[in-house]
Amino acid sequence: MLKHFFCCLLLLTAAMAQGRPALPQAAVSTEKQRALWQKLESSIHDVDQNLDGVMGVAIKDLETGDQFFLHENEVFAQASSIKVAVLANLYLQAEQGKLKLTDLYTVRSSDLVADSDIMGGLTPGVTRITLRDLATMMVAVSDNTATNVLIDRVGMDNVNAMLESLGLAHTRLRRKMMDLDAAKQGRENISTPREMMLLFEAIYHEKVLNKESRADFFKVLSTNKDSWIPRDLPADVKSANKPGALEGVRNDSGIVFLQGRPYVICVMTAFLTNERDGEQAISKISLDAWRMFDRLSRASEYGRVVSPGNGAR
Repeated sequence: MLKHFFCCLLLLTAAMAQGRPALPQAAVSTEKQRALWQKLESSIHDVDQNLDGVMGVAIKDLETGDQFFLHENEVFAQASSIKVAVLANLYLQAEQGKLKLTDLYTVRSSDLVADSDIMGGLTPGVTRITLRDLATMMVAVSDNTATNVLIDRVGMDNVNAMLESLGLAHTRLRRKMMDLDAAKQGRENISTPREMMLLFEAIYHEKVLNKESRADFFKVLSTNKDSWIPRDLPADVKSANKPGALEGVRNDSGIVFLQGRPYVICVMTAFLTNERDGEQAISKISLDAWRMFDRLSRASEYGRVVSPGNGAR
């Protein structure tokens, strides 16, 4: 035991003599990973500096808890991204027995809003669809009539009570879709990058929905859609996300289910001179984040990646 002590002391002294501490291997690995996070942080700041608008970002590694924030507590108009909260409450009420996802709704002309290409093409008074079908339309094509029908079904107060119970003080459903009068009065549907991240994290860790409901929630939210988080990622990368768009505003929030390294990413922009710049900024940050997480998921603690079919050297 005494011999072991002196050996350790000699190693520590030699390391200190060379001007660096003797760190355990876990700490060395953490330092290398921290360097990758710093590079991602630098890249995001570059995107932010070059964007003619305002940006907020929240990214969290669901395996380790590591996270990155930029203007994470700023409140942004959510546009269609707030539909994540509506979807979560729909599944929560189904769990509670207040409704069934198979409950049928008969399409009514009075429910239709101007931009609902799918719902507007159905036959009022005849076509009957399930609540889950409405949820799929709300997510896949962001159909606002489907969304408004679901808001009526679950109740706006119930959605907000769920958000309040999760401690999300700045995430609120305050109006239906396409309610321009409410928008003119400043009643936007709102959240922050941090709170939207926390909502996704809570759902992922089954703090909102049970395992079965969570799986179907993410299945619906993973429905293929035109959005900016997955736009430049490899085609086989699965994500469950919901973008939102208003004049001067582009958002996208969700989870990227990278094998072995799932992560939440929420990017919100406002005061945009050119909305396309906001879309490209979200896609750039998403790609940079994926590249970092992909390396972390495939590499050893030393940063070595051994792909299938390659031998060690």
